Amino acid sequence: MNKYGEVAVRATHSLLNGEESHPLSAWKKAASISFGEGTWGQRKGCPKNAFLGLCEKGLVNGIPHGNYSARNGSEKNKNYAIHAIEVLKSKPELSKDKLGLWREVMNGKQMSHNSQMDVVLALWNNHMIDRSK
Repeated sequence: MNKYGEVAVRATHSLLNGEESHPLSAWKKAASISFGEGTWGQRKGCPKNAFLGLCEKGLVNGIPHGNYSARNGSEKNKNYAIHAIEVLKSKPELSKDKLGLWREVMNGKQMSHNSQMDVVLALWNNHMIDRSK
């Protein structure tokens, strides 16, 4: 699991343990622990928005659906993450193939992933995703 996956798992734990009450603040705190306060790694939007999208949709166990966005314009990364969960439900073998999962999500469009799949796979592989939805 890479650092963004670790951030997603840490943020989820802090929400479930009651240390944080909002997914955005949980992400920011967890990212500052992993990357350092105010660093580019802490501020990177693609993995953060993937995490927030999964939370908003109610796909992260124990976190109710809601509006957790930091700002507008983050829909693309949220949708990538949500679509990746749908792919994993039908093709769970991709839980060990980050690039294969990304190719499925992109449906033939050539584009590099930007840590969104690290977030999705860390939550999926740590059983933090509600697979019934």
